[in-house]
Amino acid sequence: MEANLEKITHMRIKRTMENLEKNGMTALYAPDKESALATLKSLLVPGTTIGVGGSVTLTQIGALDLIRSPEYHFFDRYEKGLSEEQMNQVKRNSVVAETFVASTNAITETGLLYNIDGTGNRLSAFVFGPKKLIVIAGYNKIVPTIEDAIVRVKTISAPANAVRLGLDTYCAKHGHCINMTQDRNNMMFPATGTCNSMMCTAAVVTGRQRPGRTTVIIVGEALGY
Repeated sequence: MEANLEKITHMRIKRTMENLEKNGMTALYAPDKESALATLKSLLVPGTTIGVGGSVTLTQIGALDLIRSPEYHFFDRYEKGLSEEQMNQVKRNSVVAETFVASTNAITETGLLYNIDGTGNRLSAFVFGPKKLIVIAGYNKIVPTIEDAIVRVKTISAPANAVRLGLDTYCAKHGHCINMTQDRNNMMFPATGTCNSMMCTAAVVTGRQRPGRTTVIIVGEALGY
């Protein structure tokens, strides 16, 4: 990263981390994917049950291979050959695992996490269930406000994931949510009747947390969508 841009980026990261801490979350910085993985490993307790949310970021840093270690009891949503019912059971188990590891769609500089889901299993774990929540996100997911977070999801996260999953959605074809053009009054909310996507059925804003539960690792590389 160019030196001047890097300086400004680190200012934003520092400001975001300070506000996450004010909101009761532990904020850690990892300069790259390798150190992010090492930080994650230091937070995991051998012998515990672990669930994960669907995440490109976790794949990019090697988190899934780490959690598949015999040291942990992993509810593996990516296990090959799972039937739909088996997948749903894995997701149910993950929501009550001792530790849940995920990324986030966006982090605001004011110290909030914004996430939108299709089935809602990841959102459930953010709200209640696992004793420990570990969130890993590249610096590219930092935005100024919740409004910016919502726009980020509708113009980056959802379209990119729709393309990745091969979904026939408006956002996959046009690169942004249909509500950005047809129904801006509903732009701030999950999918409505104007959208044919089942990716965006519910949204959660994570604010002030009980100290000790939520750890956010911000990585100094662009990761995920």
